[in-house]
Amino acid sequence: MKAIKLLNQMKKIRNSVQCTKEITPTIVSLFSIVLMFLGVLLSCQSTELKQPNILFIITDDQDAQTLGVYGDTYCDTPNIDKLAWEGLTLTSAHHMGAFRAAVCTPSRCMLMTGRNVWETQNLNVKWPPLDYTHKVEENYAKISPDDPSYYSLPALFKRAGYYTFRTCKRGNSYEGANLLFDERYDKTNRDAEDENGSQWHADKVIDYLNRRIDQPTDQPFLIYLGFSHPHDPRRAKPALLEKYGAINPGPPMRPNPKAPKLPINYLPAHPFEEGHPDLRDENSVEGVMTKRDEATVRNERGKELAAIEAIDTEIGRVLEKLEATGELDNTYIFFVSDHGIAVGKHGLMGKQNLYEHSLKIPFIVKGPNIERNRKAKGNIYLSDVLPTLCDLAGIYIPETVYGKSFKSVISGEIETVRDVINGVYSGGTKPGIRSVKKGDWKLIKYDVMDGEIQKTQLFNLKDNPNELLIEHHDPKVIALTGNTPKPNQVNLADHPEYTVKRKEMEALLFAEMKALNDPYRFWDQK
Repeated sequence: MKAIKLLNQMKKIRNSVQCTKEITPTIVSLFSIVLMFLGVLLSCQSTELKQPNILFIITDDQDAQTLGVYGDTYCDTPNIDKLAWEGLTLTSAHHMGAFRAAVCTPSRCMLMTGRNVWETQNLNVKWPPLDYTHKVEENYAKISPDDPSYYSLPALFKRAGYYTFRTCKRGNSYEGANLLFDERYDKTNRDAEDENGSQWHADKVIDYLNRRIDQPTDQPFLIYLGFSHPHDPRRAKPALLEKYGAINPGPPMRPNPKAPKLPINYLPAHPFEEGHPDLRDENSVEGVMTKRDEATVRNERGKELAAIEAIDTEIGRVLEKLEATGELDNTYIFFVSDHGIAVGKHGLMGKQNLYEHSLKIPFIVKGPNIERNRKAKGNIYLSDVLPTLCDLAGIYIPETVYGKSFKSVISGEIETVRDVINGVYSGGTKPGIRSVKKGDWKLIKYDVMDGEIQKTQLFNLKDNPNELLIEHHDPKVIALTGNTPKPNQVNLADHPEYTVKRKEMEALLFAEMKALNDPYRFWDQK
């Protein structure tokens, strides 16, 4: 075992050397020779030394609370449920936020680079041409250690000997990283039929796994499987729409009894302008537009769950094929989303806000030596994914990374990797919205519409996990949701007894903004 650990350490040193411009090719070659010699000596223990495979599954616009492991009772997701039952569920995972309306772009850039939200502002996010032909070796030859993509997820894993595979929507991601996957497929699939729905992406992965069955190889893989749903338009097959009481596109004249109930934190309108009045997600979603009535919201939630169940079915097909390869036991499987979404909560439809439903993400991990059916907080960002995957694979974590490895959370050694969680939305009027969480407390500040809206919200998430407002106490809202809030389930920012806590959280938010080099300041920050 000591020799095995030595070999793994040597691999990390070799990878570190490769990331350092000052080291000569001769030294790199000497490290490679030593590694080769150790590999021969330890060939009898090859099973133990085998690098793990990674299957990383990501959905688009999915609130964690649509899944059974997070408390949903409507959506049937047996394959995702099984992943949670056989692995670890993180209950406090986040995407950190965005400085543009397309929240998925910075969130996916953070995932691919390990950088924080503000550090992704100048990355290459151009969309590939419609006639793009993938030539990975040519693309890789054009980059150097001065290029941010050199330290991106596919580049790091490629240099570590992995075969890297990507199928995902077209655009709204880090193109610099996408260029470096060994195999790449781009298509935005949000229709009901198989060729233009979630099955298309699953088929690409299944085709690749079939090739591994037909031509066995010891080369480990990194598969990035990105579904385009449940992002709108949430088009689904008739049978699933019928199951969830929805019609496409909608809205119906009256609520279907089979449709999901309104969420507890539903509102017919947000209490104030949140800072982005022309936002597509709040004005132009197919079948919704600006409507927030019960029939419209329940129908859209039914469409959302139909799209999620379709994804779950495709995940099941992929996992069945993975098992057929004989490589399932040596594969870490991640299920996440790029961010959450409102779909009627707080009177909102999109993700350009910092309430929990939009800031938090589902995050499930199954793999070698992971305790079954366990939950942990984690307190992670998507920025933590890259260092964690590198840590699991024994790959050097570059110094360009802001995120932290949560391998110790996965192994059960610790519960969280940080105490404070920061949130940003600055895609509308500036400076926008900011949030900070620590322990049970959360602060959200709004400075939008050229200073016309300057508000602060303070929540005790233990007592008020759904961030209910005074508007949720309206008898008309209670009649719709069936939920009667407790007296303390409101915004506590202006309650005198919480003055000290508010000042404490205000100071914490300001400190986080400075630490992250946030370029903006709010009206009351000096």
